[in-house]
Amino acid sequence: MNVNLYGCDGKWLMVDLGMTFSGDQYPGVDLVFADLDFIEERADDLLGIVLTHAHEDHIGAVPYFAEELGVPIWATPFTADLVRRKLAEAGLLDTVEVHVVEEDHGNFAIGPFDVTYVPLAHSIAEGNALLLETPYGTVFHTGDWKLDDEPIIGDPTTEQELIELGDEGILALVCDSTNVFNPQPSGSEGAVYKGLMDEVKRHAGKRVLVTTFASNVARLHTLGEVAKATGRQLCVAGRSLDRIIEVAQDNGYLQDFPKPVDFDTAMSLPRGEVLIVATGGQGEPRAALARIAEENHPIELVAGDVVLFSSRQIPGNEISIGAVQNKLAERGIVMVTDRQELIHVSGHPGRPELEALYSWLRPDVLVPVHGEMKHMAEQARVGKAHGIAANIVQKNGDIVRLAPGKAERIAQVQTGRLLLDGDLIVPADGEAITMRRRIMRDGAIVVVLDRKLQPHIEAFGLPLDEDMPQFVLEATADIEKAIARLKGAARKDRSEISEATRLATRRAAQRWSGKRPQVRVMMLGD
Repeated sequence: MNVNLYGCDGKWLMVDLGMTFSGDQYPGVDLVFADLDFIEERADDLLGIVLTHAHEDHIGAVPYFAEELGVPIWATPFTADLVRRKLAEAGLLDTVEVHVVEEDHGNFAIGPFDVTYVPLAHSIAEGNALLLETPYGTVFHTGDWKLDDEPIIGDPTTEQELIELGDEGILALVCDSTNVFNPQPSGSEGAVYKGLMDEVKRHAGKRVLVTTFASNVARLHTLGEVAKATGRQLCVAGRSLDRIIEVAQDNGYLQDFPKPVDFDTAMSLPRGEVLIVATGGQGEPRAALARIAEENHPIELVAGDVVLFSSRQIPGNEISIGAVQNKLAERGIVMVTDRQELIHVSGHPGRPELEALYSWLRPDVLVPVHGEMKHMAEQARVGKAHGIAANIVQKNGDIVRLAPGKAERIAQVQTGRLLLDGDLIVPADGEAITMRRRIMRDGAIVVVLDRKLQPHIEAFGLPLDEDMPQFVLEATADIEKAIARLKGAARKDRSEISEATRLATRRAAQRWSGKRPQVRVMMLGD
């Protein structure tokens, strides 16, 4: 959920505007955004948004906030194309200005910032770092990156070019921390090419499905080449894959990609003559792989067929991935993951790659980003051990002065999360989400008091089952007693009657079930 703000001479530049996907902590919610209140209050001083690459955690919030922020966006062609499609879906294509910057060290000025795109390898086309030159020093903002001698797609900046940037002087390196605990380099897409080729050949005569991240254009290129080399027709299952392939081809990638066959054709081919590429490697319940595992998709797999997981297991998705894999295993389908064979590499730098970048750029200050606190703290230690004297481990909302003077944290501003709840963007700590969590945990009861103050009870989510009639009888009696105990003016005060009813109902529910449900009391009019 990347949103980075750089301030200089009273003006601000936003780098990336991403989102993340919801988990169980936000029931009924799919998308989570950063609360942009800080910069919205300073919108007149925001100059623009620069996007490093097209992953959802870097661009996903653009259609929800770009119009309100009211500033232009800069992106390289592939990223700009995906962003424009998002804006078109939101009816904002003619409202939000998008500037396309050629990837090969494209340079442009925005107020006090001189911005240069620096191509780096990543698990998507056109991954870029940003060189932000200001009157007070130069920042190298890595975005998401890795080192790759065989990237398959793209032409990353060379070691010598990075050394030359270091020679010019880097004030601060703002650097991806995701894989800092990996003692090995992340690995090459070229090695994955060989691994997938060998693995598909090993399963001759079997129907093979490969699930991977849709955005990984290099991996899609590899799978197209594997299909051709092994005499298989390619079949693509998943709307996001269709979209990425279209955008990639529109921007000069995947020009030799084989034309995919439709589902019916794929299923009519001999089993060893089709290679299926499908979404759903993270266990997403509505994605193609989950539906295939549940036998609820036109693509069919049977015992002995093979699923290759050419993707890493993102932390937090273990349960959903395991559920899909268990369904496949129950049906006798063979699974191969990156723990067994070299069929996936990360798009983020392992420790040796971080150390190499430190030695090439030689920054004065290291600011770890992109990872949990444990990753950022560890990268600070690694950087210090390799000669970067100053480092700042920041949290969301920290304001860090990089220059002039000593680099240090100087303030903390309020930050938070916003949720897309239905069609509305709401606070993550709002009443609706809080109530939904409570109901999910403890259930709910609605009590209707008729004109004679007789209670009528409906309970939802309480673990009473066969005991429900007895509970309702006892709770009804408790409510009647509670109302009868009211004295004087309270006997006619609707709020007093409602509160007495609520407390009596909740106590009865806790006595019967151990739960403390949410209770709502409705009183019919006189």
